Amino acid sequence: MPVPDQRDPALTREILGRWLEGRSPGAVVEHLETPSASGFSAETLIFRAGGADYVAKVAPTGHQIFPEPRFEEQYRVLRELRRRGLPVPEVFWYEPDPSLLGAPFFVMAACPGRAPSDMPTYHQEGWVTEVSPRERASLWDNGLRAMASVHAQPVAGLEYVDQTSYGPTGLEQRLNYYEHYLHWAYEGKVPVAEEALAWLRANRPEESGPPSLLWGDSRIGNLLFVDGEVSAILDWEMVTLGQPEEDLAWYRYLDRHHYTAVGLPPLEGFPAREQTIARYEELLGRPMENLRYYEVLSGLKFAVVMARIGQLFVEYELVPPDDAFPHTNTATSLLATVLEEL
Repeated sequence: MPVPDQRDPALTREILGRWLEGRSPGAVVEHLETPSASGFSAETLIFRAGGADYVAKVAPTGHQIFPEPRFEEQYRVLRELRRRGLPVPEVFWYEPDPSLLGAPFFVMAACPGRAPSDMPTYHQEGWVTEVSPRERASLWDNGLRAMASVHAQPVAGLEYVDQTSYGPTGLEQRLNYYEHYLHWAYEGKVPVAEEALAWLRANRPEESGPPSLLWGDSRIGNLLFVDGEVSAILDWEMVTLGQPEEDLAWYRYLDRHHYTAVGLPPLEGFPAREQTIARYEELLGRPMENLRYYEVLSGLKFAVVMARIGQLFVEYELVPPDDAFPHTNTATSLLATVLEEL
């Protein structure tokens, strides 16, 4: 979701150039793009220096979407997963000093490839609508394979992503976190989110498996593809520990949102729910448990994120203060449907 860009491109290029000189002597910032609108979760700067293309991610400040951005953790996770051979962007430098660009930032290599679009959704228009059903099925499966490679990672060395201040690893922690997040996100009430939270607390299953590394924002729109193969796994703001079912549910839930929100059936080639679950069981080598529960959890998470985005829309005067968007939107509509299906 975009926020208005208020950064001076010429000044930013000058500051970034001076900073880069101290880390890569002789490298000159030849070109810099500050997109006309930038995301809520982090600001993105795209630049070219020394014949190479880079992306700088700047930590959010007044427009942050999560209660704790955990910005340095993302840098650490990317470095570690890259070291382990996963297809994540190569990260070079982390700068904690907020005086340069107004907030800490890190710089990584620009990755080749293209991602399925969120706005408009890839079920509606864009390159995904133009490829064959067979190619779409392959994109989906390659995304599942990429997610499985994350779940296969040893947790040792990545324990710092566990948000233990909200409780023990797993569902208790997640519910405590999203209850806190919901009340922090929006000044008003989101009735369907409160209903979902109560249901999740009343029906919480036991999690029998050991914790895995979770990507968090596990969706096909956070993957870059080159010739149908995954070239990069992006966006680690929601990284944590838990059960792989949580990532799988989010992967499906966001896809379901992206076609139901625009009143369309899913594009031909994207597998049905049961096929996706069976395929992931094959990839992980074990049954997927309590998927309905994790789908309701996905609905709660997305409704909370959209409530926060709605609050920021109000603060940026993109919608009037009494606008219904924070509590009545496509995310809350789908969550209501999912609760009715129980």
